[in-house]
Amino acid sequence: MQTNQPLLESYKMGDLILQNRVIMAPMTRNRANNEDNKPTELHEEYYRQRAGAGLIITEGSQVSKRAVGYINTPGIHSEAQVEGWKKVTKAVHDEGGKIFIQLWHCGRMSHPKFHNGDKPLAPSAVNPNAQAYTSDGFEDTVEPKAMSMEEIKETIAEFKKAAENAKKANFDGVEIHSSNGYLFHQFFNKNANVREDEYGGSIANRARFFFETLDEIKSIWPENRIGVRLNPSLHGTFGIEATEETIPTFDYIIDKLNDYDLAYLHLSEPFTDVSDVDFLVSEIAKRYRPRYNGTLMINNGFTQDSGNAILDEENADLVAFGKLFISNPDLPRRFAINAPIAEWNEDTFYTAGKEGYIDYPTYQEKYMNTES
Repeated sequence: MQTNQPLLESYKMGDLILQNRVIMAPMTRNRANNEDNKPTELHEEYYRQRAGAGLIITEGSQVSKRAVGYINTPGIHSEAQVEGWKKVTKAVHDEGGKIFIQLWHCGRMSHPKFHNGDKPLAPSAVNPNAQAYTSDGFEDTVEPKAMSMEEIKETIAEFKKAAENAKKANFDGVEIHSSNGYLFHQFFNKNANVREDEYGGSIANRARFFFETLDEIKSIWPENRIGVRLNPSLHGTFGIEATEETIPTFDYIIDKLNDYDLAYLHLSEPFTDVSDVDFLVSEIAKRYRPRYNGTLMINNGFTQDSGNAILDEENADLVAFGKLFISNPDLPRRFAINAPIAEWNEDTFYTAGKEGYIDYPTYQEKYMNTES
């Protein structure tokens, strides 16, 4: 039984006080309205149930119609979507919680079915040879359209507008999804980005689009209300194949992020075993904790024990939990009383409706109901 738990300590993140260091990670759940990609009453309840997290980071939310890559995922680019998210933020705030929205553009991890038959946008016309989740199930990706200079500028403007909409929806902040093989990550990756202009070639050029977008978003939000998510050792999934320049690229990006006063830097430990890939890093938090000066959040596969341990070791400040929050809406409370952790059902991760979404009981509901 754990008694001294760093996970349950409060944390000052910029001008926000988080009630604990147990963060709800962003997770795609495919419950948005299929007609206009707006959040529904299900989202209100889902996030309300999990408001005991120190911070909720929503599922990725598209910054424009062109950003879509999966069915039934919410956006933050229309008035209807903003109104839907307002109800979500109110539900979380009424419970005393805090919530950031993750701003998302899938880039080439998409399909023409989402774009009236047009090719998805990407840094270069390089097929990720992955799959997109469409109304007909998982389908193979196609060769995308290399973005013109005008389309790059338009996309930066879409992120800025989405940041404005997030403020209208009363979020506490935003997270830029620059991870997991999506648009910004595609620009970072030398295999996905074969451009020969100012957005390709050198490491600084491949990071340029991201930093130009960040600079526009910080004109809307204070820097300490902006989070950034990166996945430095992604390899062999989401269409990303790492190269010898991968870690130097992320070193450059993270060093440059020290010039900003961000809410946090959100890093993922490797999704796959990279111990035999000599140009990748298998322990992300340990590499970047000494390198990054601000609040460091770490993610991927953590448990109560390993989460407390990495905080004890001072290799991170916050720990983000994904699947554990799906099946344990009261996760911080369970940690506090060392209660059993409920198992999740992967079959309902991406299905419609309440099942596997808002029907997981709290520990008290399941085990401690004293009503006679």
